[in-house]
Amino acid sequence: MNDLISVIVPVYNVEKYLERCLDSIINQTYKNIEIICVNDGSQDNSQKILNKYFEKDKRIKIIQKSNGGLSDARNYGIDKAIGKYITFIDSDDLITEDYIEYLYNLIKKYKTKISICDRAVVWKNLDKVKEDIKKENSIEEKLNTEQTFRNMLLEQGIDVCAYAKLYDMDLWKDIRYPVGKVYEDTATTYKIIDKTDYIAYGNKKCYFYIARADSISKHKTFDNREYDYINFTNEMLNCLNNKYPNLNLPIKRFYLYSKFRIYRMIMYCKPRKKEMEEEYISEIKKYKSEVLKYAETPKRDKMAIILISVNKYLFKIMWSFYCKITGRI
Repeated sequence: MNDLISVIVPVYNVEKYLERCLDSIINQTYKNIEIICVNDGSQDNSQKILNKYFEKDKRIKIIQKSNGGLSDARNYGIDKAIGKYITFIDSDDLITEDYIEYLYNLIKKYKTKISICDRAVVWKNLDKVKEDIKKENSIEEKLNTEQTFRNMLLEQGIDVCAYAKLYDMDLWKDIRYPVGKVYEDTATTYKIIDKTDYIAYGNKKCYFYIARADSISKHKTFDNREYDYINFTNEMLNCLNNKYPNLNLPIKRFYLYSKFRIYRMIMYCKPRKKEMEEEYISEIKKYKSEVLKYAETPKRDKMAIILISVNKYLFKIMWSFYCKITGRI
């Protein structure tokens, strides 16, 4: 089997990162790919870079459009894709040379419609991350849908991100990303997974997510865009809670995680949002006993719950210290 695979690459003002990303795609060991680059109204030299790579590799297809955001760019790519399978790569990230081959082989081996690999978050030192990956043991699993959601809710190798996954194109017939919104992955990925009976998972880190301080998901303070995250997270958790009652505790864990994520932004706001701070602390405490007792709750989460229950200022100090020693943005 040598199915055509569509690679969707949304592009917007990423001239500093685009060549590295495209190099990692055109040098894939799996050759039968179309590379759909959607230039979403870039104002920098991204289009010139795309033109240069088009001359180098005719598998590249360039779509130019006015700026509509990441969801709109991905949707354009989906609509133009003709592959049997589809994968998404953000244009400031990069992949290992066997990323597509690895995911494709997982789908064929386990006869699923989705395969998922692990990702590595790169805060600073890419070379060190690559060296660390070489030391890890390889694991492959065929997971049913409920097991997949459980691992996702507990952040055990699977997350809500669009990337680091290979999808059967048929799964996208009636689903698109919400245009004009951010955190579109949270709104969409679980709907795609829920259309399958099984997924194939391999823990090999084939996708490198490059953490950037200026990205939407890495800004520190709270703004109105975060309401998209709040709303989409609540929709996802309500859906999963109704359909998979056995996931009650993993759902509560993810619920608390989402509240911590917003609280970490609120605590940097100037002037302070005191009422909002207290609201989120109250939300965190709602399920703290159950989540603390749950054996699968990550140690990081348990420590955060304990710290904020003792003193919110202590939590802020320790979070800042954690970011400093880990290099986290």
